[in-house]
Amino acid sequence: MAGIKAKNLTVTMLMDFYGQLLTDKQLAALDMYYNEDLSLAEIAEEEGISRQGVRDSIKRGEKLLNEYEDKLGLAKRFIEISTGIAEMNAVIDSLKTDGSEEKIAALKELAKKLSSKL
Repeated sequence: MAGIKAKNLTVTMLMDFYGQLLTDKQLAALDMYYNEDLSLAEIAEEEGISRQGVRDSIKRGEKLLNEYEDKLGLAKRFIEISTGIAEMNAVIDSLKTDGSEEKIAALKELAKKLSSKL
């Protein structure tokens, strides 16, 4: 079950980055399926198309989202930078207690690493 949730989060994140590059129908089907948790039959009824048509639209949309991410890597970069910022915040919090030079150097190195990602 954890794999399904992770996949849902991945598709939802990719929709945030690349959703506007999909057709309106693909984006609507993906949104209803992943964000509103509607079944294929419910989406088909809402859109006035067959269940198979909904499935095809979702699969094409997922494929395109993954292709965009493979080429552009915006979501991966976002995660890397967010993780780096969290690490920096942890170092900053630790500086409040003892202010060691070693921690300051670590913070500067993290900042340098994040800057190179931009």
